Amino acid sequence: MTPLFSPLFTTEGLAGVVFFGFILLIILGALVATNAVNLIRAVCGLALCLVGVAGVYYFLGSPFLALMQLLIYAGAVCIAIVFAVMLAEPHGIKRLEQKHPLAGLGAFGAAALLTWGLAALAFRTTWPEAAARVNSGALEDVGRGMMTTFLVSFELISLILLVAIIGSLVLARRGRR
Repeated sequence: MTPLFSPLFTTEGLAGVVFFGFILLIILGALVATNAVNLIRAVCGLALCLVGVAGVYYFLGSPFLALMQLLIYAGAVCIAIVFAVMLAEPHGIKRLEQKHPLAGLGAFGAAALLTWGLAALAFRTTWPEAAARVNSGALEDVGRGMMTTFLVSFELISLILLVAIIGSLVLARRGRR
């Protein structure tokens, strides 16, 4: 084993590899979602990106938010979009227009600038230590957490799901006229 790869075989090294794996999953899904010509492939890229975000949530110590991300965004919203596409396009799925090639470079430059600024800010900030976990993950603790600590997150997630369902119904109704 070379000294270059020996830190990868520690707990911290493996955690870093898993974290960067989730980040790569997010980037790959976002690239597929934004560059796909077919709408169904764009939704698959969105689902891949959202699964990566759920992995980051779980990695950062929020399994409830990770599960809600998987159930609501990667599951329900993407399936609602697919059903809306299936109902709205009875004569086949239309191809999306290709944008100018420099538009992607401009977006990449803006994203790189934003990432650089946020990274510089994150490295200059003094972060407080994380609080110790006291809940065991039992069903009673999850229910208490949903109704106390995560109440606003839980309600916002359910509101976004409601908007997605209403949007898919509107698209489906408009496509059948």
